[in-house]
Amino acid sequence: MRVLDKHQVAEAVYEAIPSLAFDLPADVLEGMRLAAARERSPRAAEVLRILVENAQVARDDRVALCQDTGSVWACLEVGPDVCVPGDVFSLVDDAVARAYREARLRTSIVRDALFDRANTNTNAPAFCEVRLCERPGARVHLMLKGGGSDNASRVVMLPPGAGRAGVVSAVLDCVREKAASACPPLVVGVGVGSTFDKVGGLAKRALMRPIGVPADTPQLDAFERELLDEVNATGLGAGALGGATTALAVRVLTAPCHIAALPVAVNMGCSAMRRGTYEL
Repeated sequence: MRVLDKHQVAEAVYEAIPSLAFDLPADVLEGMRLAAARERSPRAAEVLRILVENAQVARDDRVALCQDTGSVWACLEVGPDVCVPGDVFSLVDDAVARAYREARLRTSIVRDALFDRANTNTNAPAFCEVRLCERPGARVHLMLKGGGSDNASRVVMLPPGAGRAGVVSAVLDCVREKAASACPPLVVGVGVGSTFDKVGGLAKRALMRPIGVPADTPQLDAFERELLDEVNATGLGAGALGGATTALAVRVLTAPCHIAALPVAVNMGCSAMRRGTYEL
């Protein structure tokens, strides 16, 4: 059994951060180009064109896609053939500090949410977790998550009788109330099930699946398409200035839950959807 090296984890995070900050994922960029081509609103088409141009400038000049260079979310996914030492994340905060300093990225993390809101000036700590799975090997899922998109997210605990229609309503209520603050066009992550403390993680993990990659089942794929149509029918559009593309995709992860519960979480991914997966 392979023992995961903490230095390898930290180095993967260090090397990934500038790329995530400067390079919009290809699937998101292509989604914006396609949305611009089919957009009938001249104003919305211009917003999408500017976002595509912004991504090209960021890539070519090696500058940040957005002034909010985000908090660092790292999910270490390991299979049954990998042993994870207890200090596997012990070097990650230093890697984050080095990457943000050397790439001249804005630091946005405060020491304590309530009692000490002084900037750490390192963008550490990173927000790290370990997830066990059946797939062999190890990989780290990384996301630079802006404050605006996370602020536009929510968790609701529905009664089980709310059912499918209740989930759709919860997502649309969040989009109508919050999406304009999250810099659309969005990728909307939705978690359904598990418990209060876990459902938000489902929604965030859902954002990792690229645009164009279908869900695991036809049933879930159809539900995502339904949600995407409903979200785009709101007419908020790119930049929340109207138009046909409020979201480029909706991604849903579901899980078991208690018979008396129906947890739902919505995690907005902004137009600077900075995420990537790296094999270790």
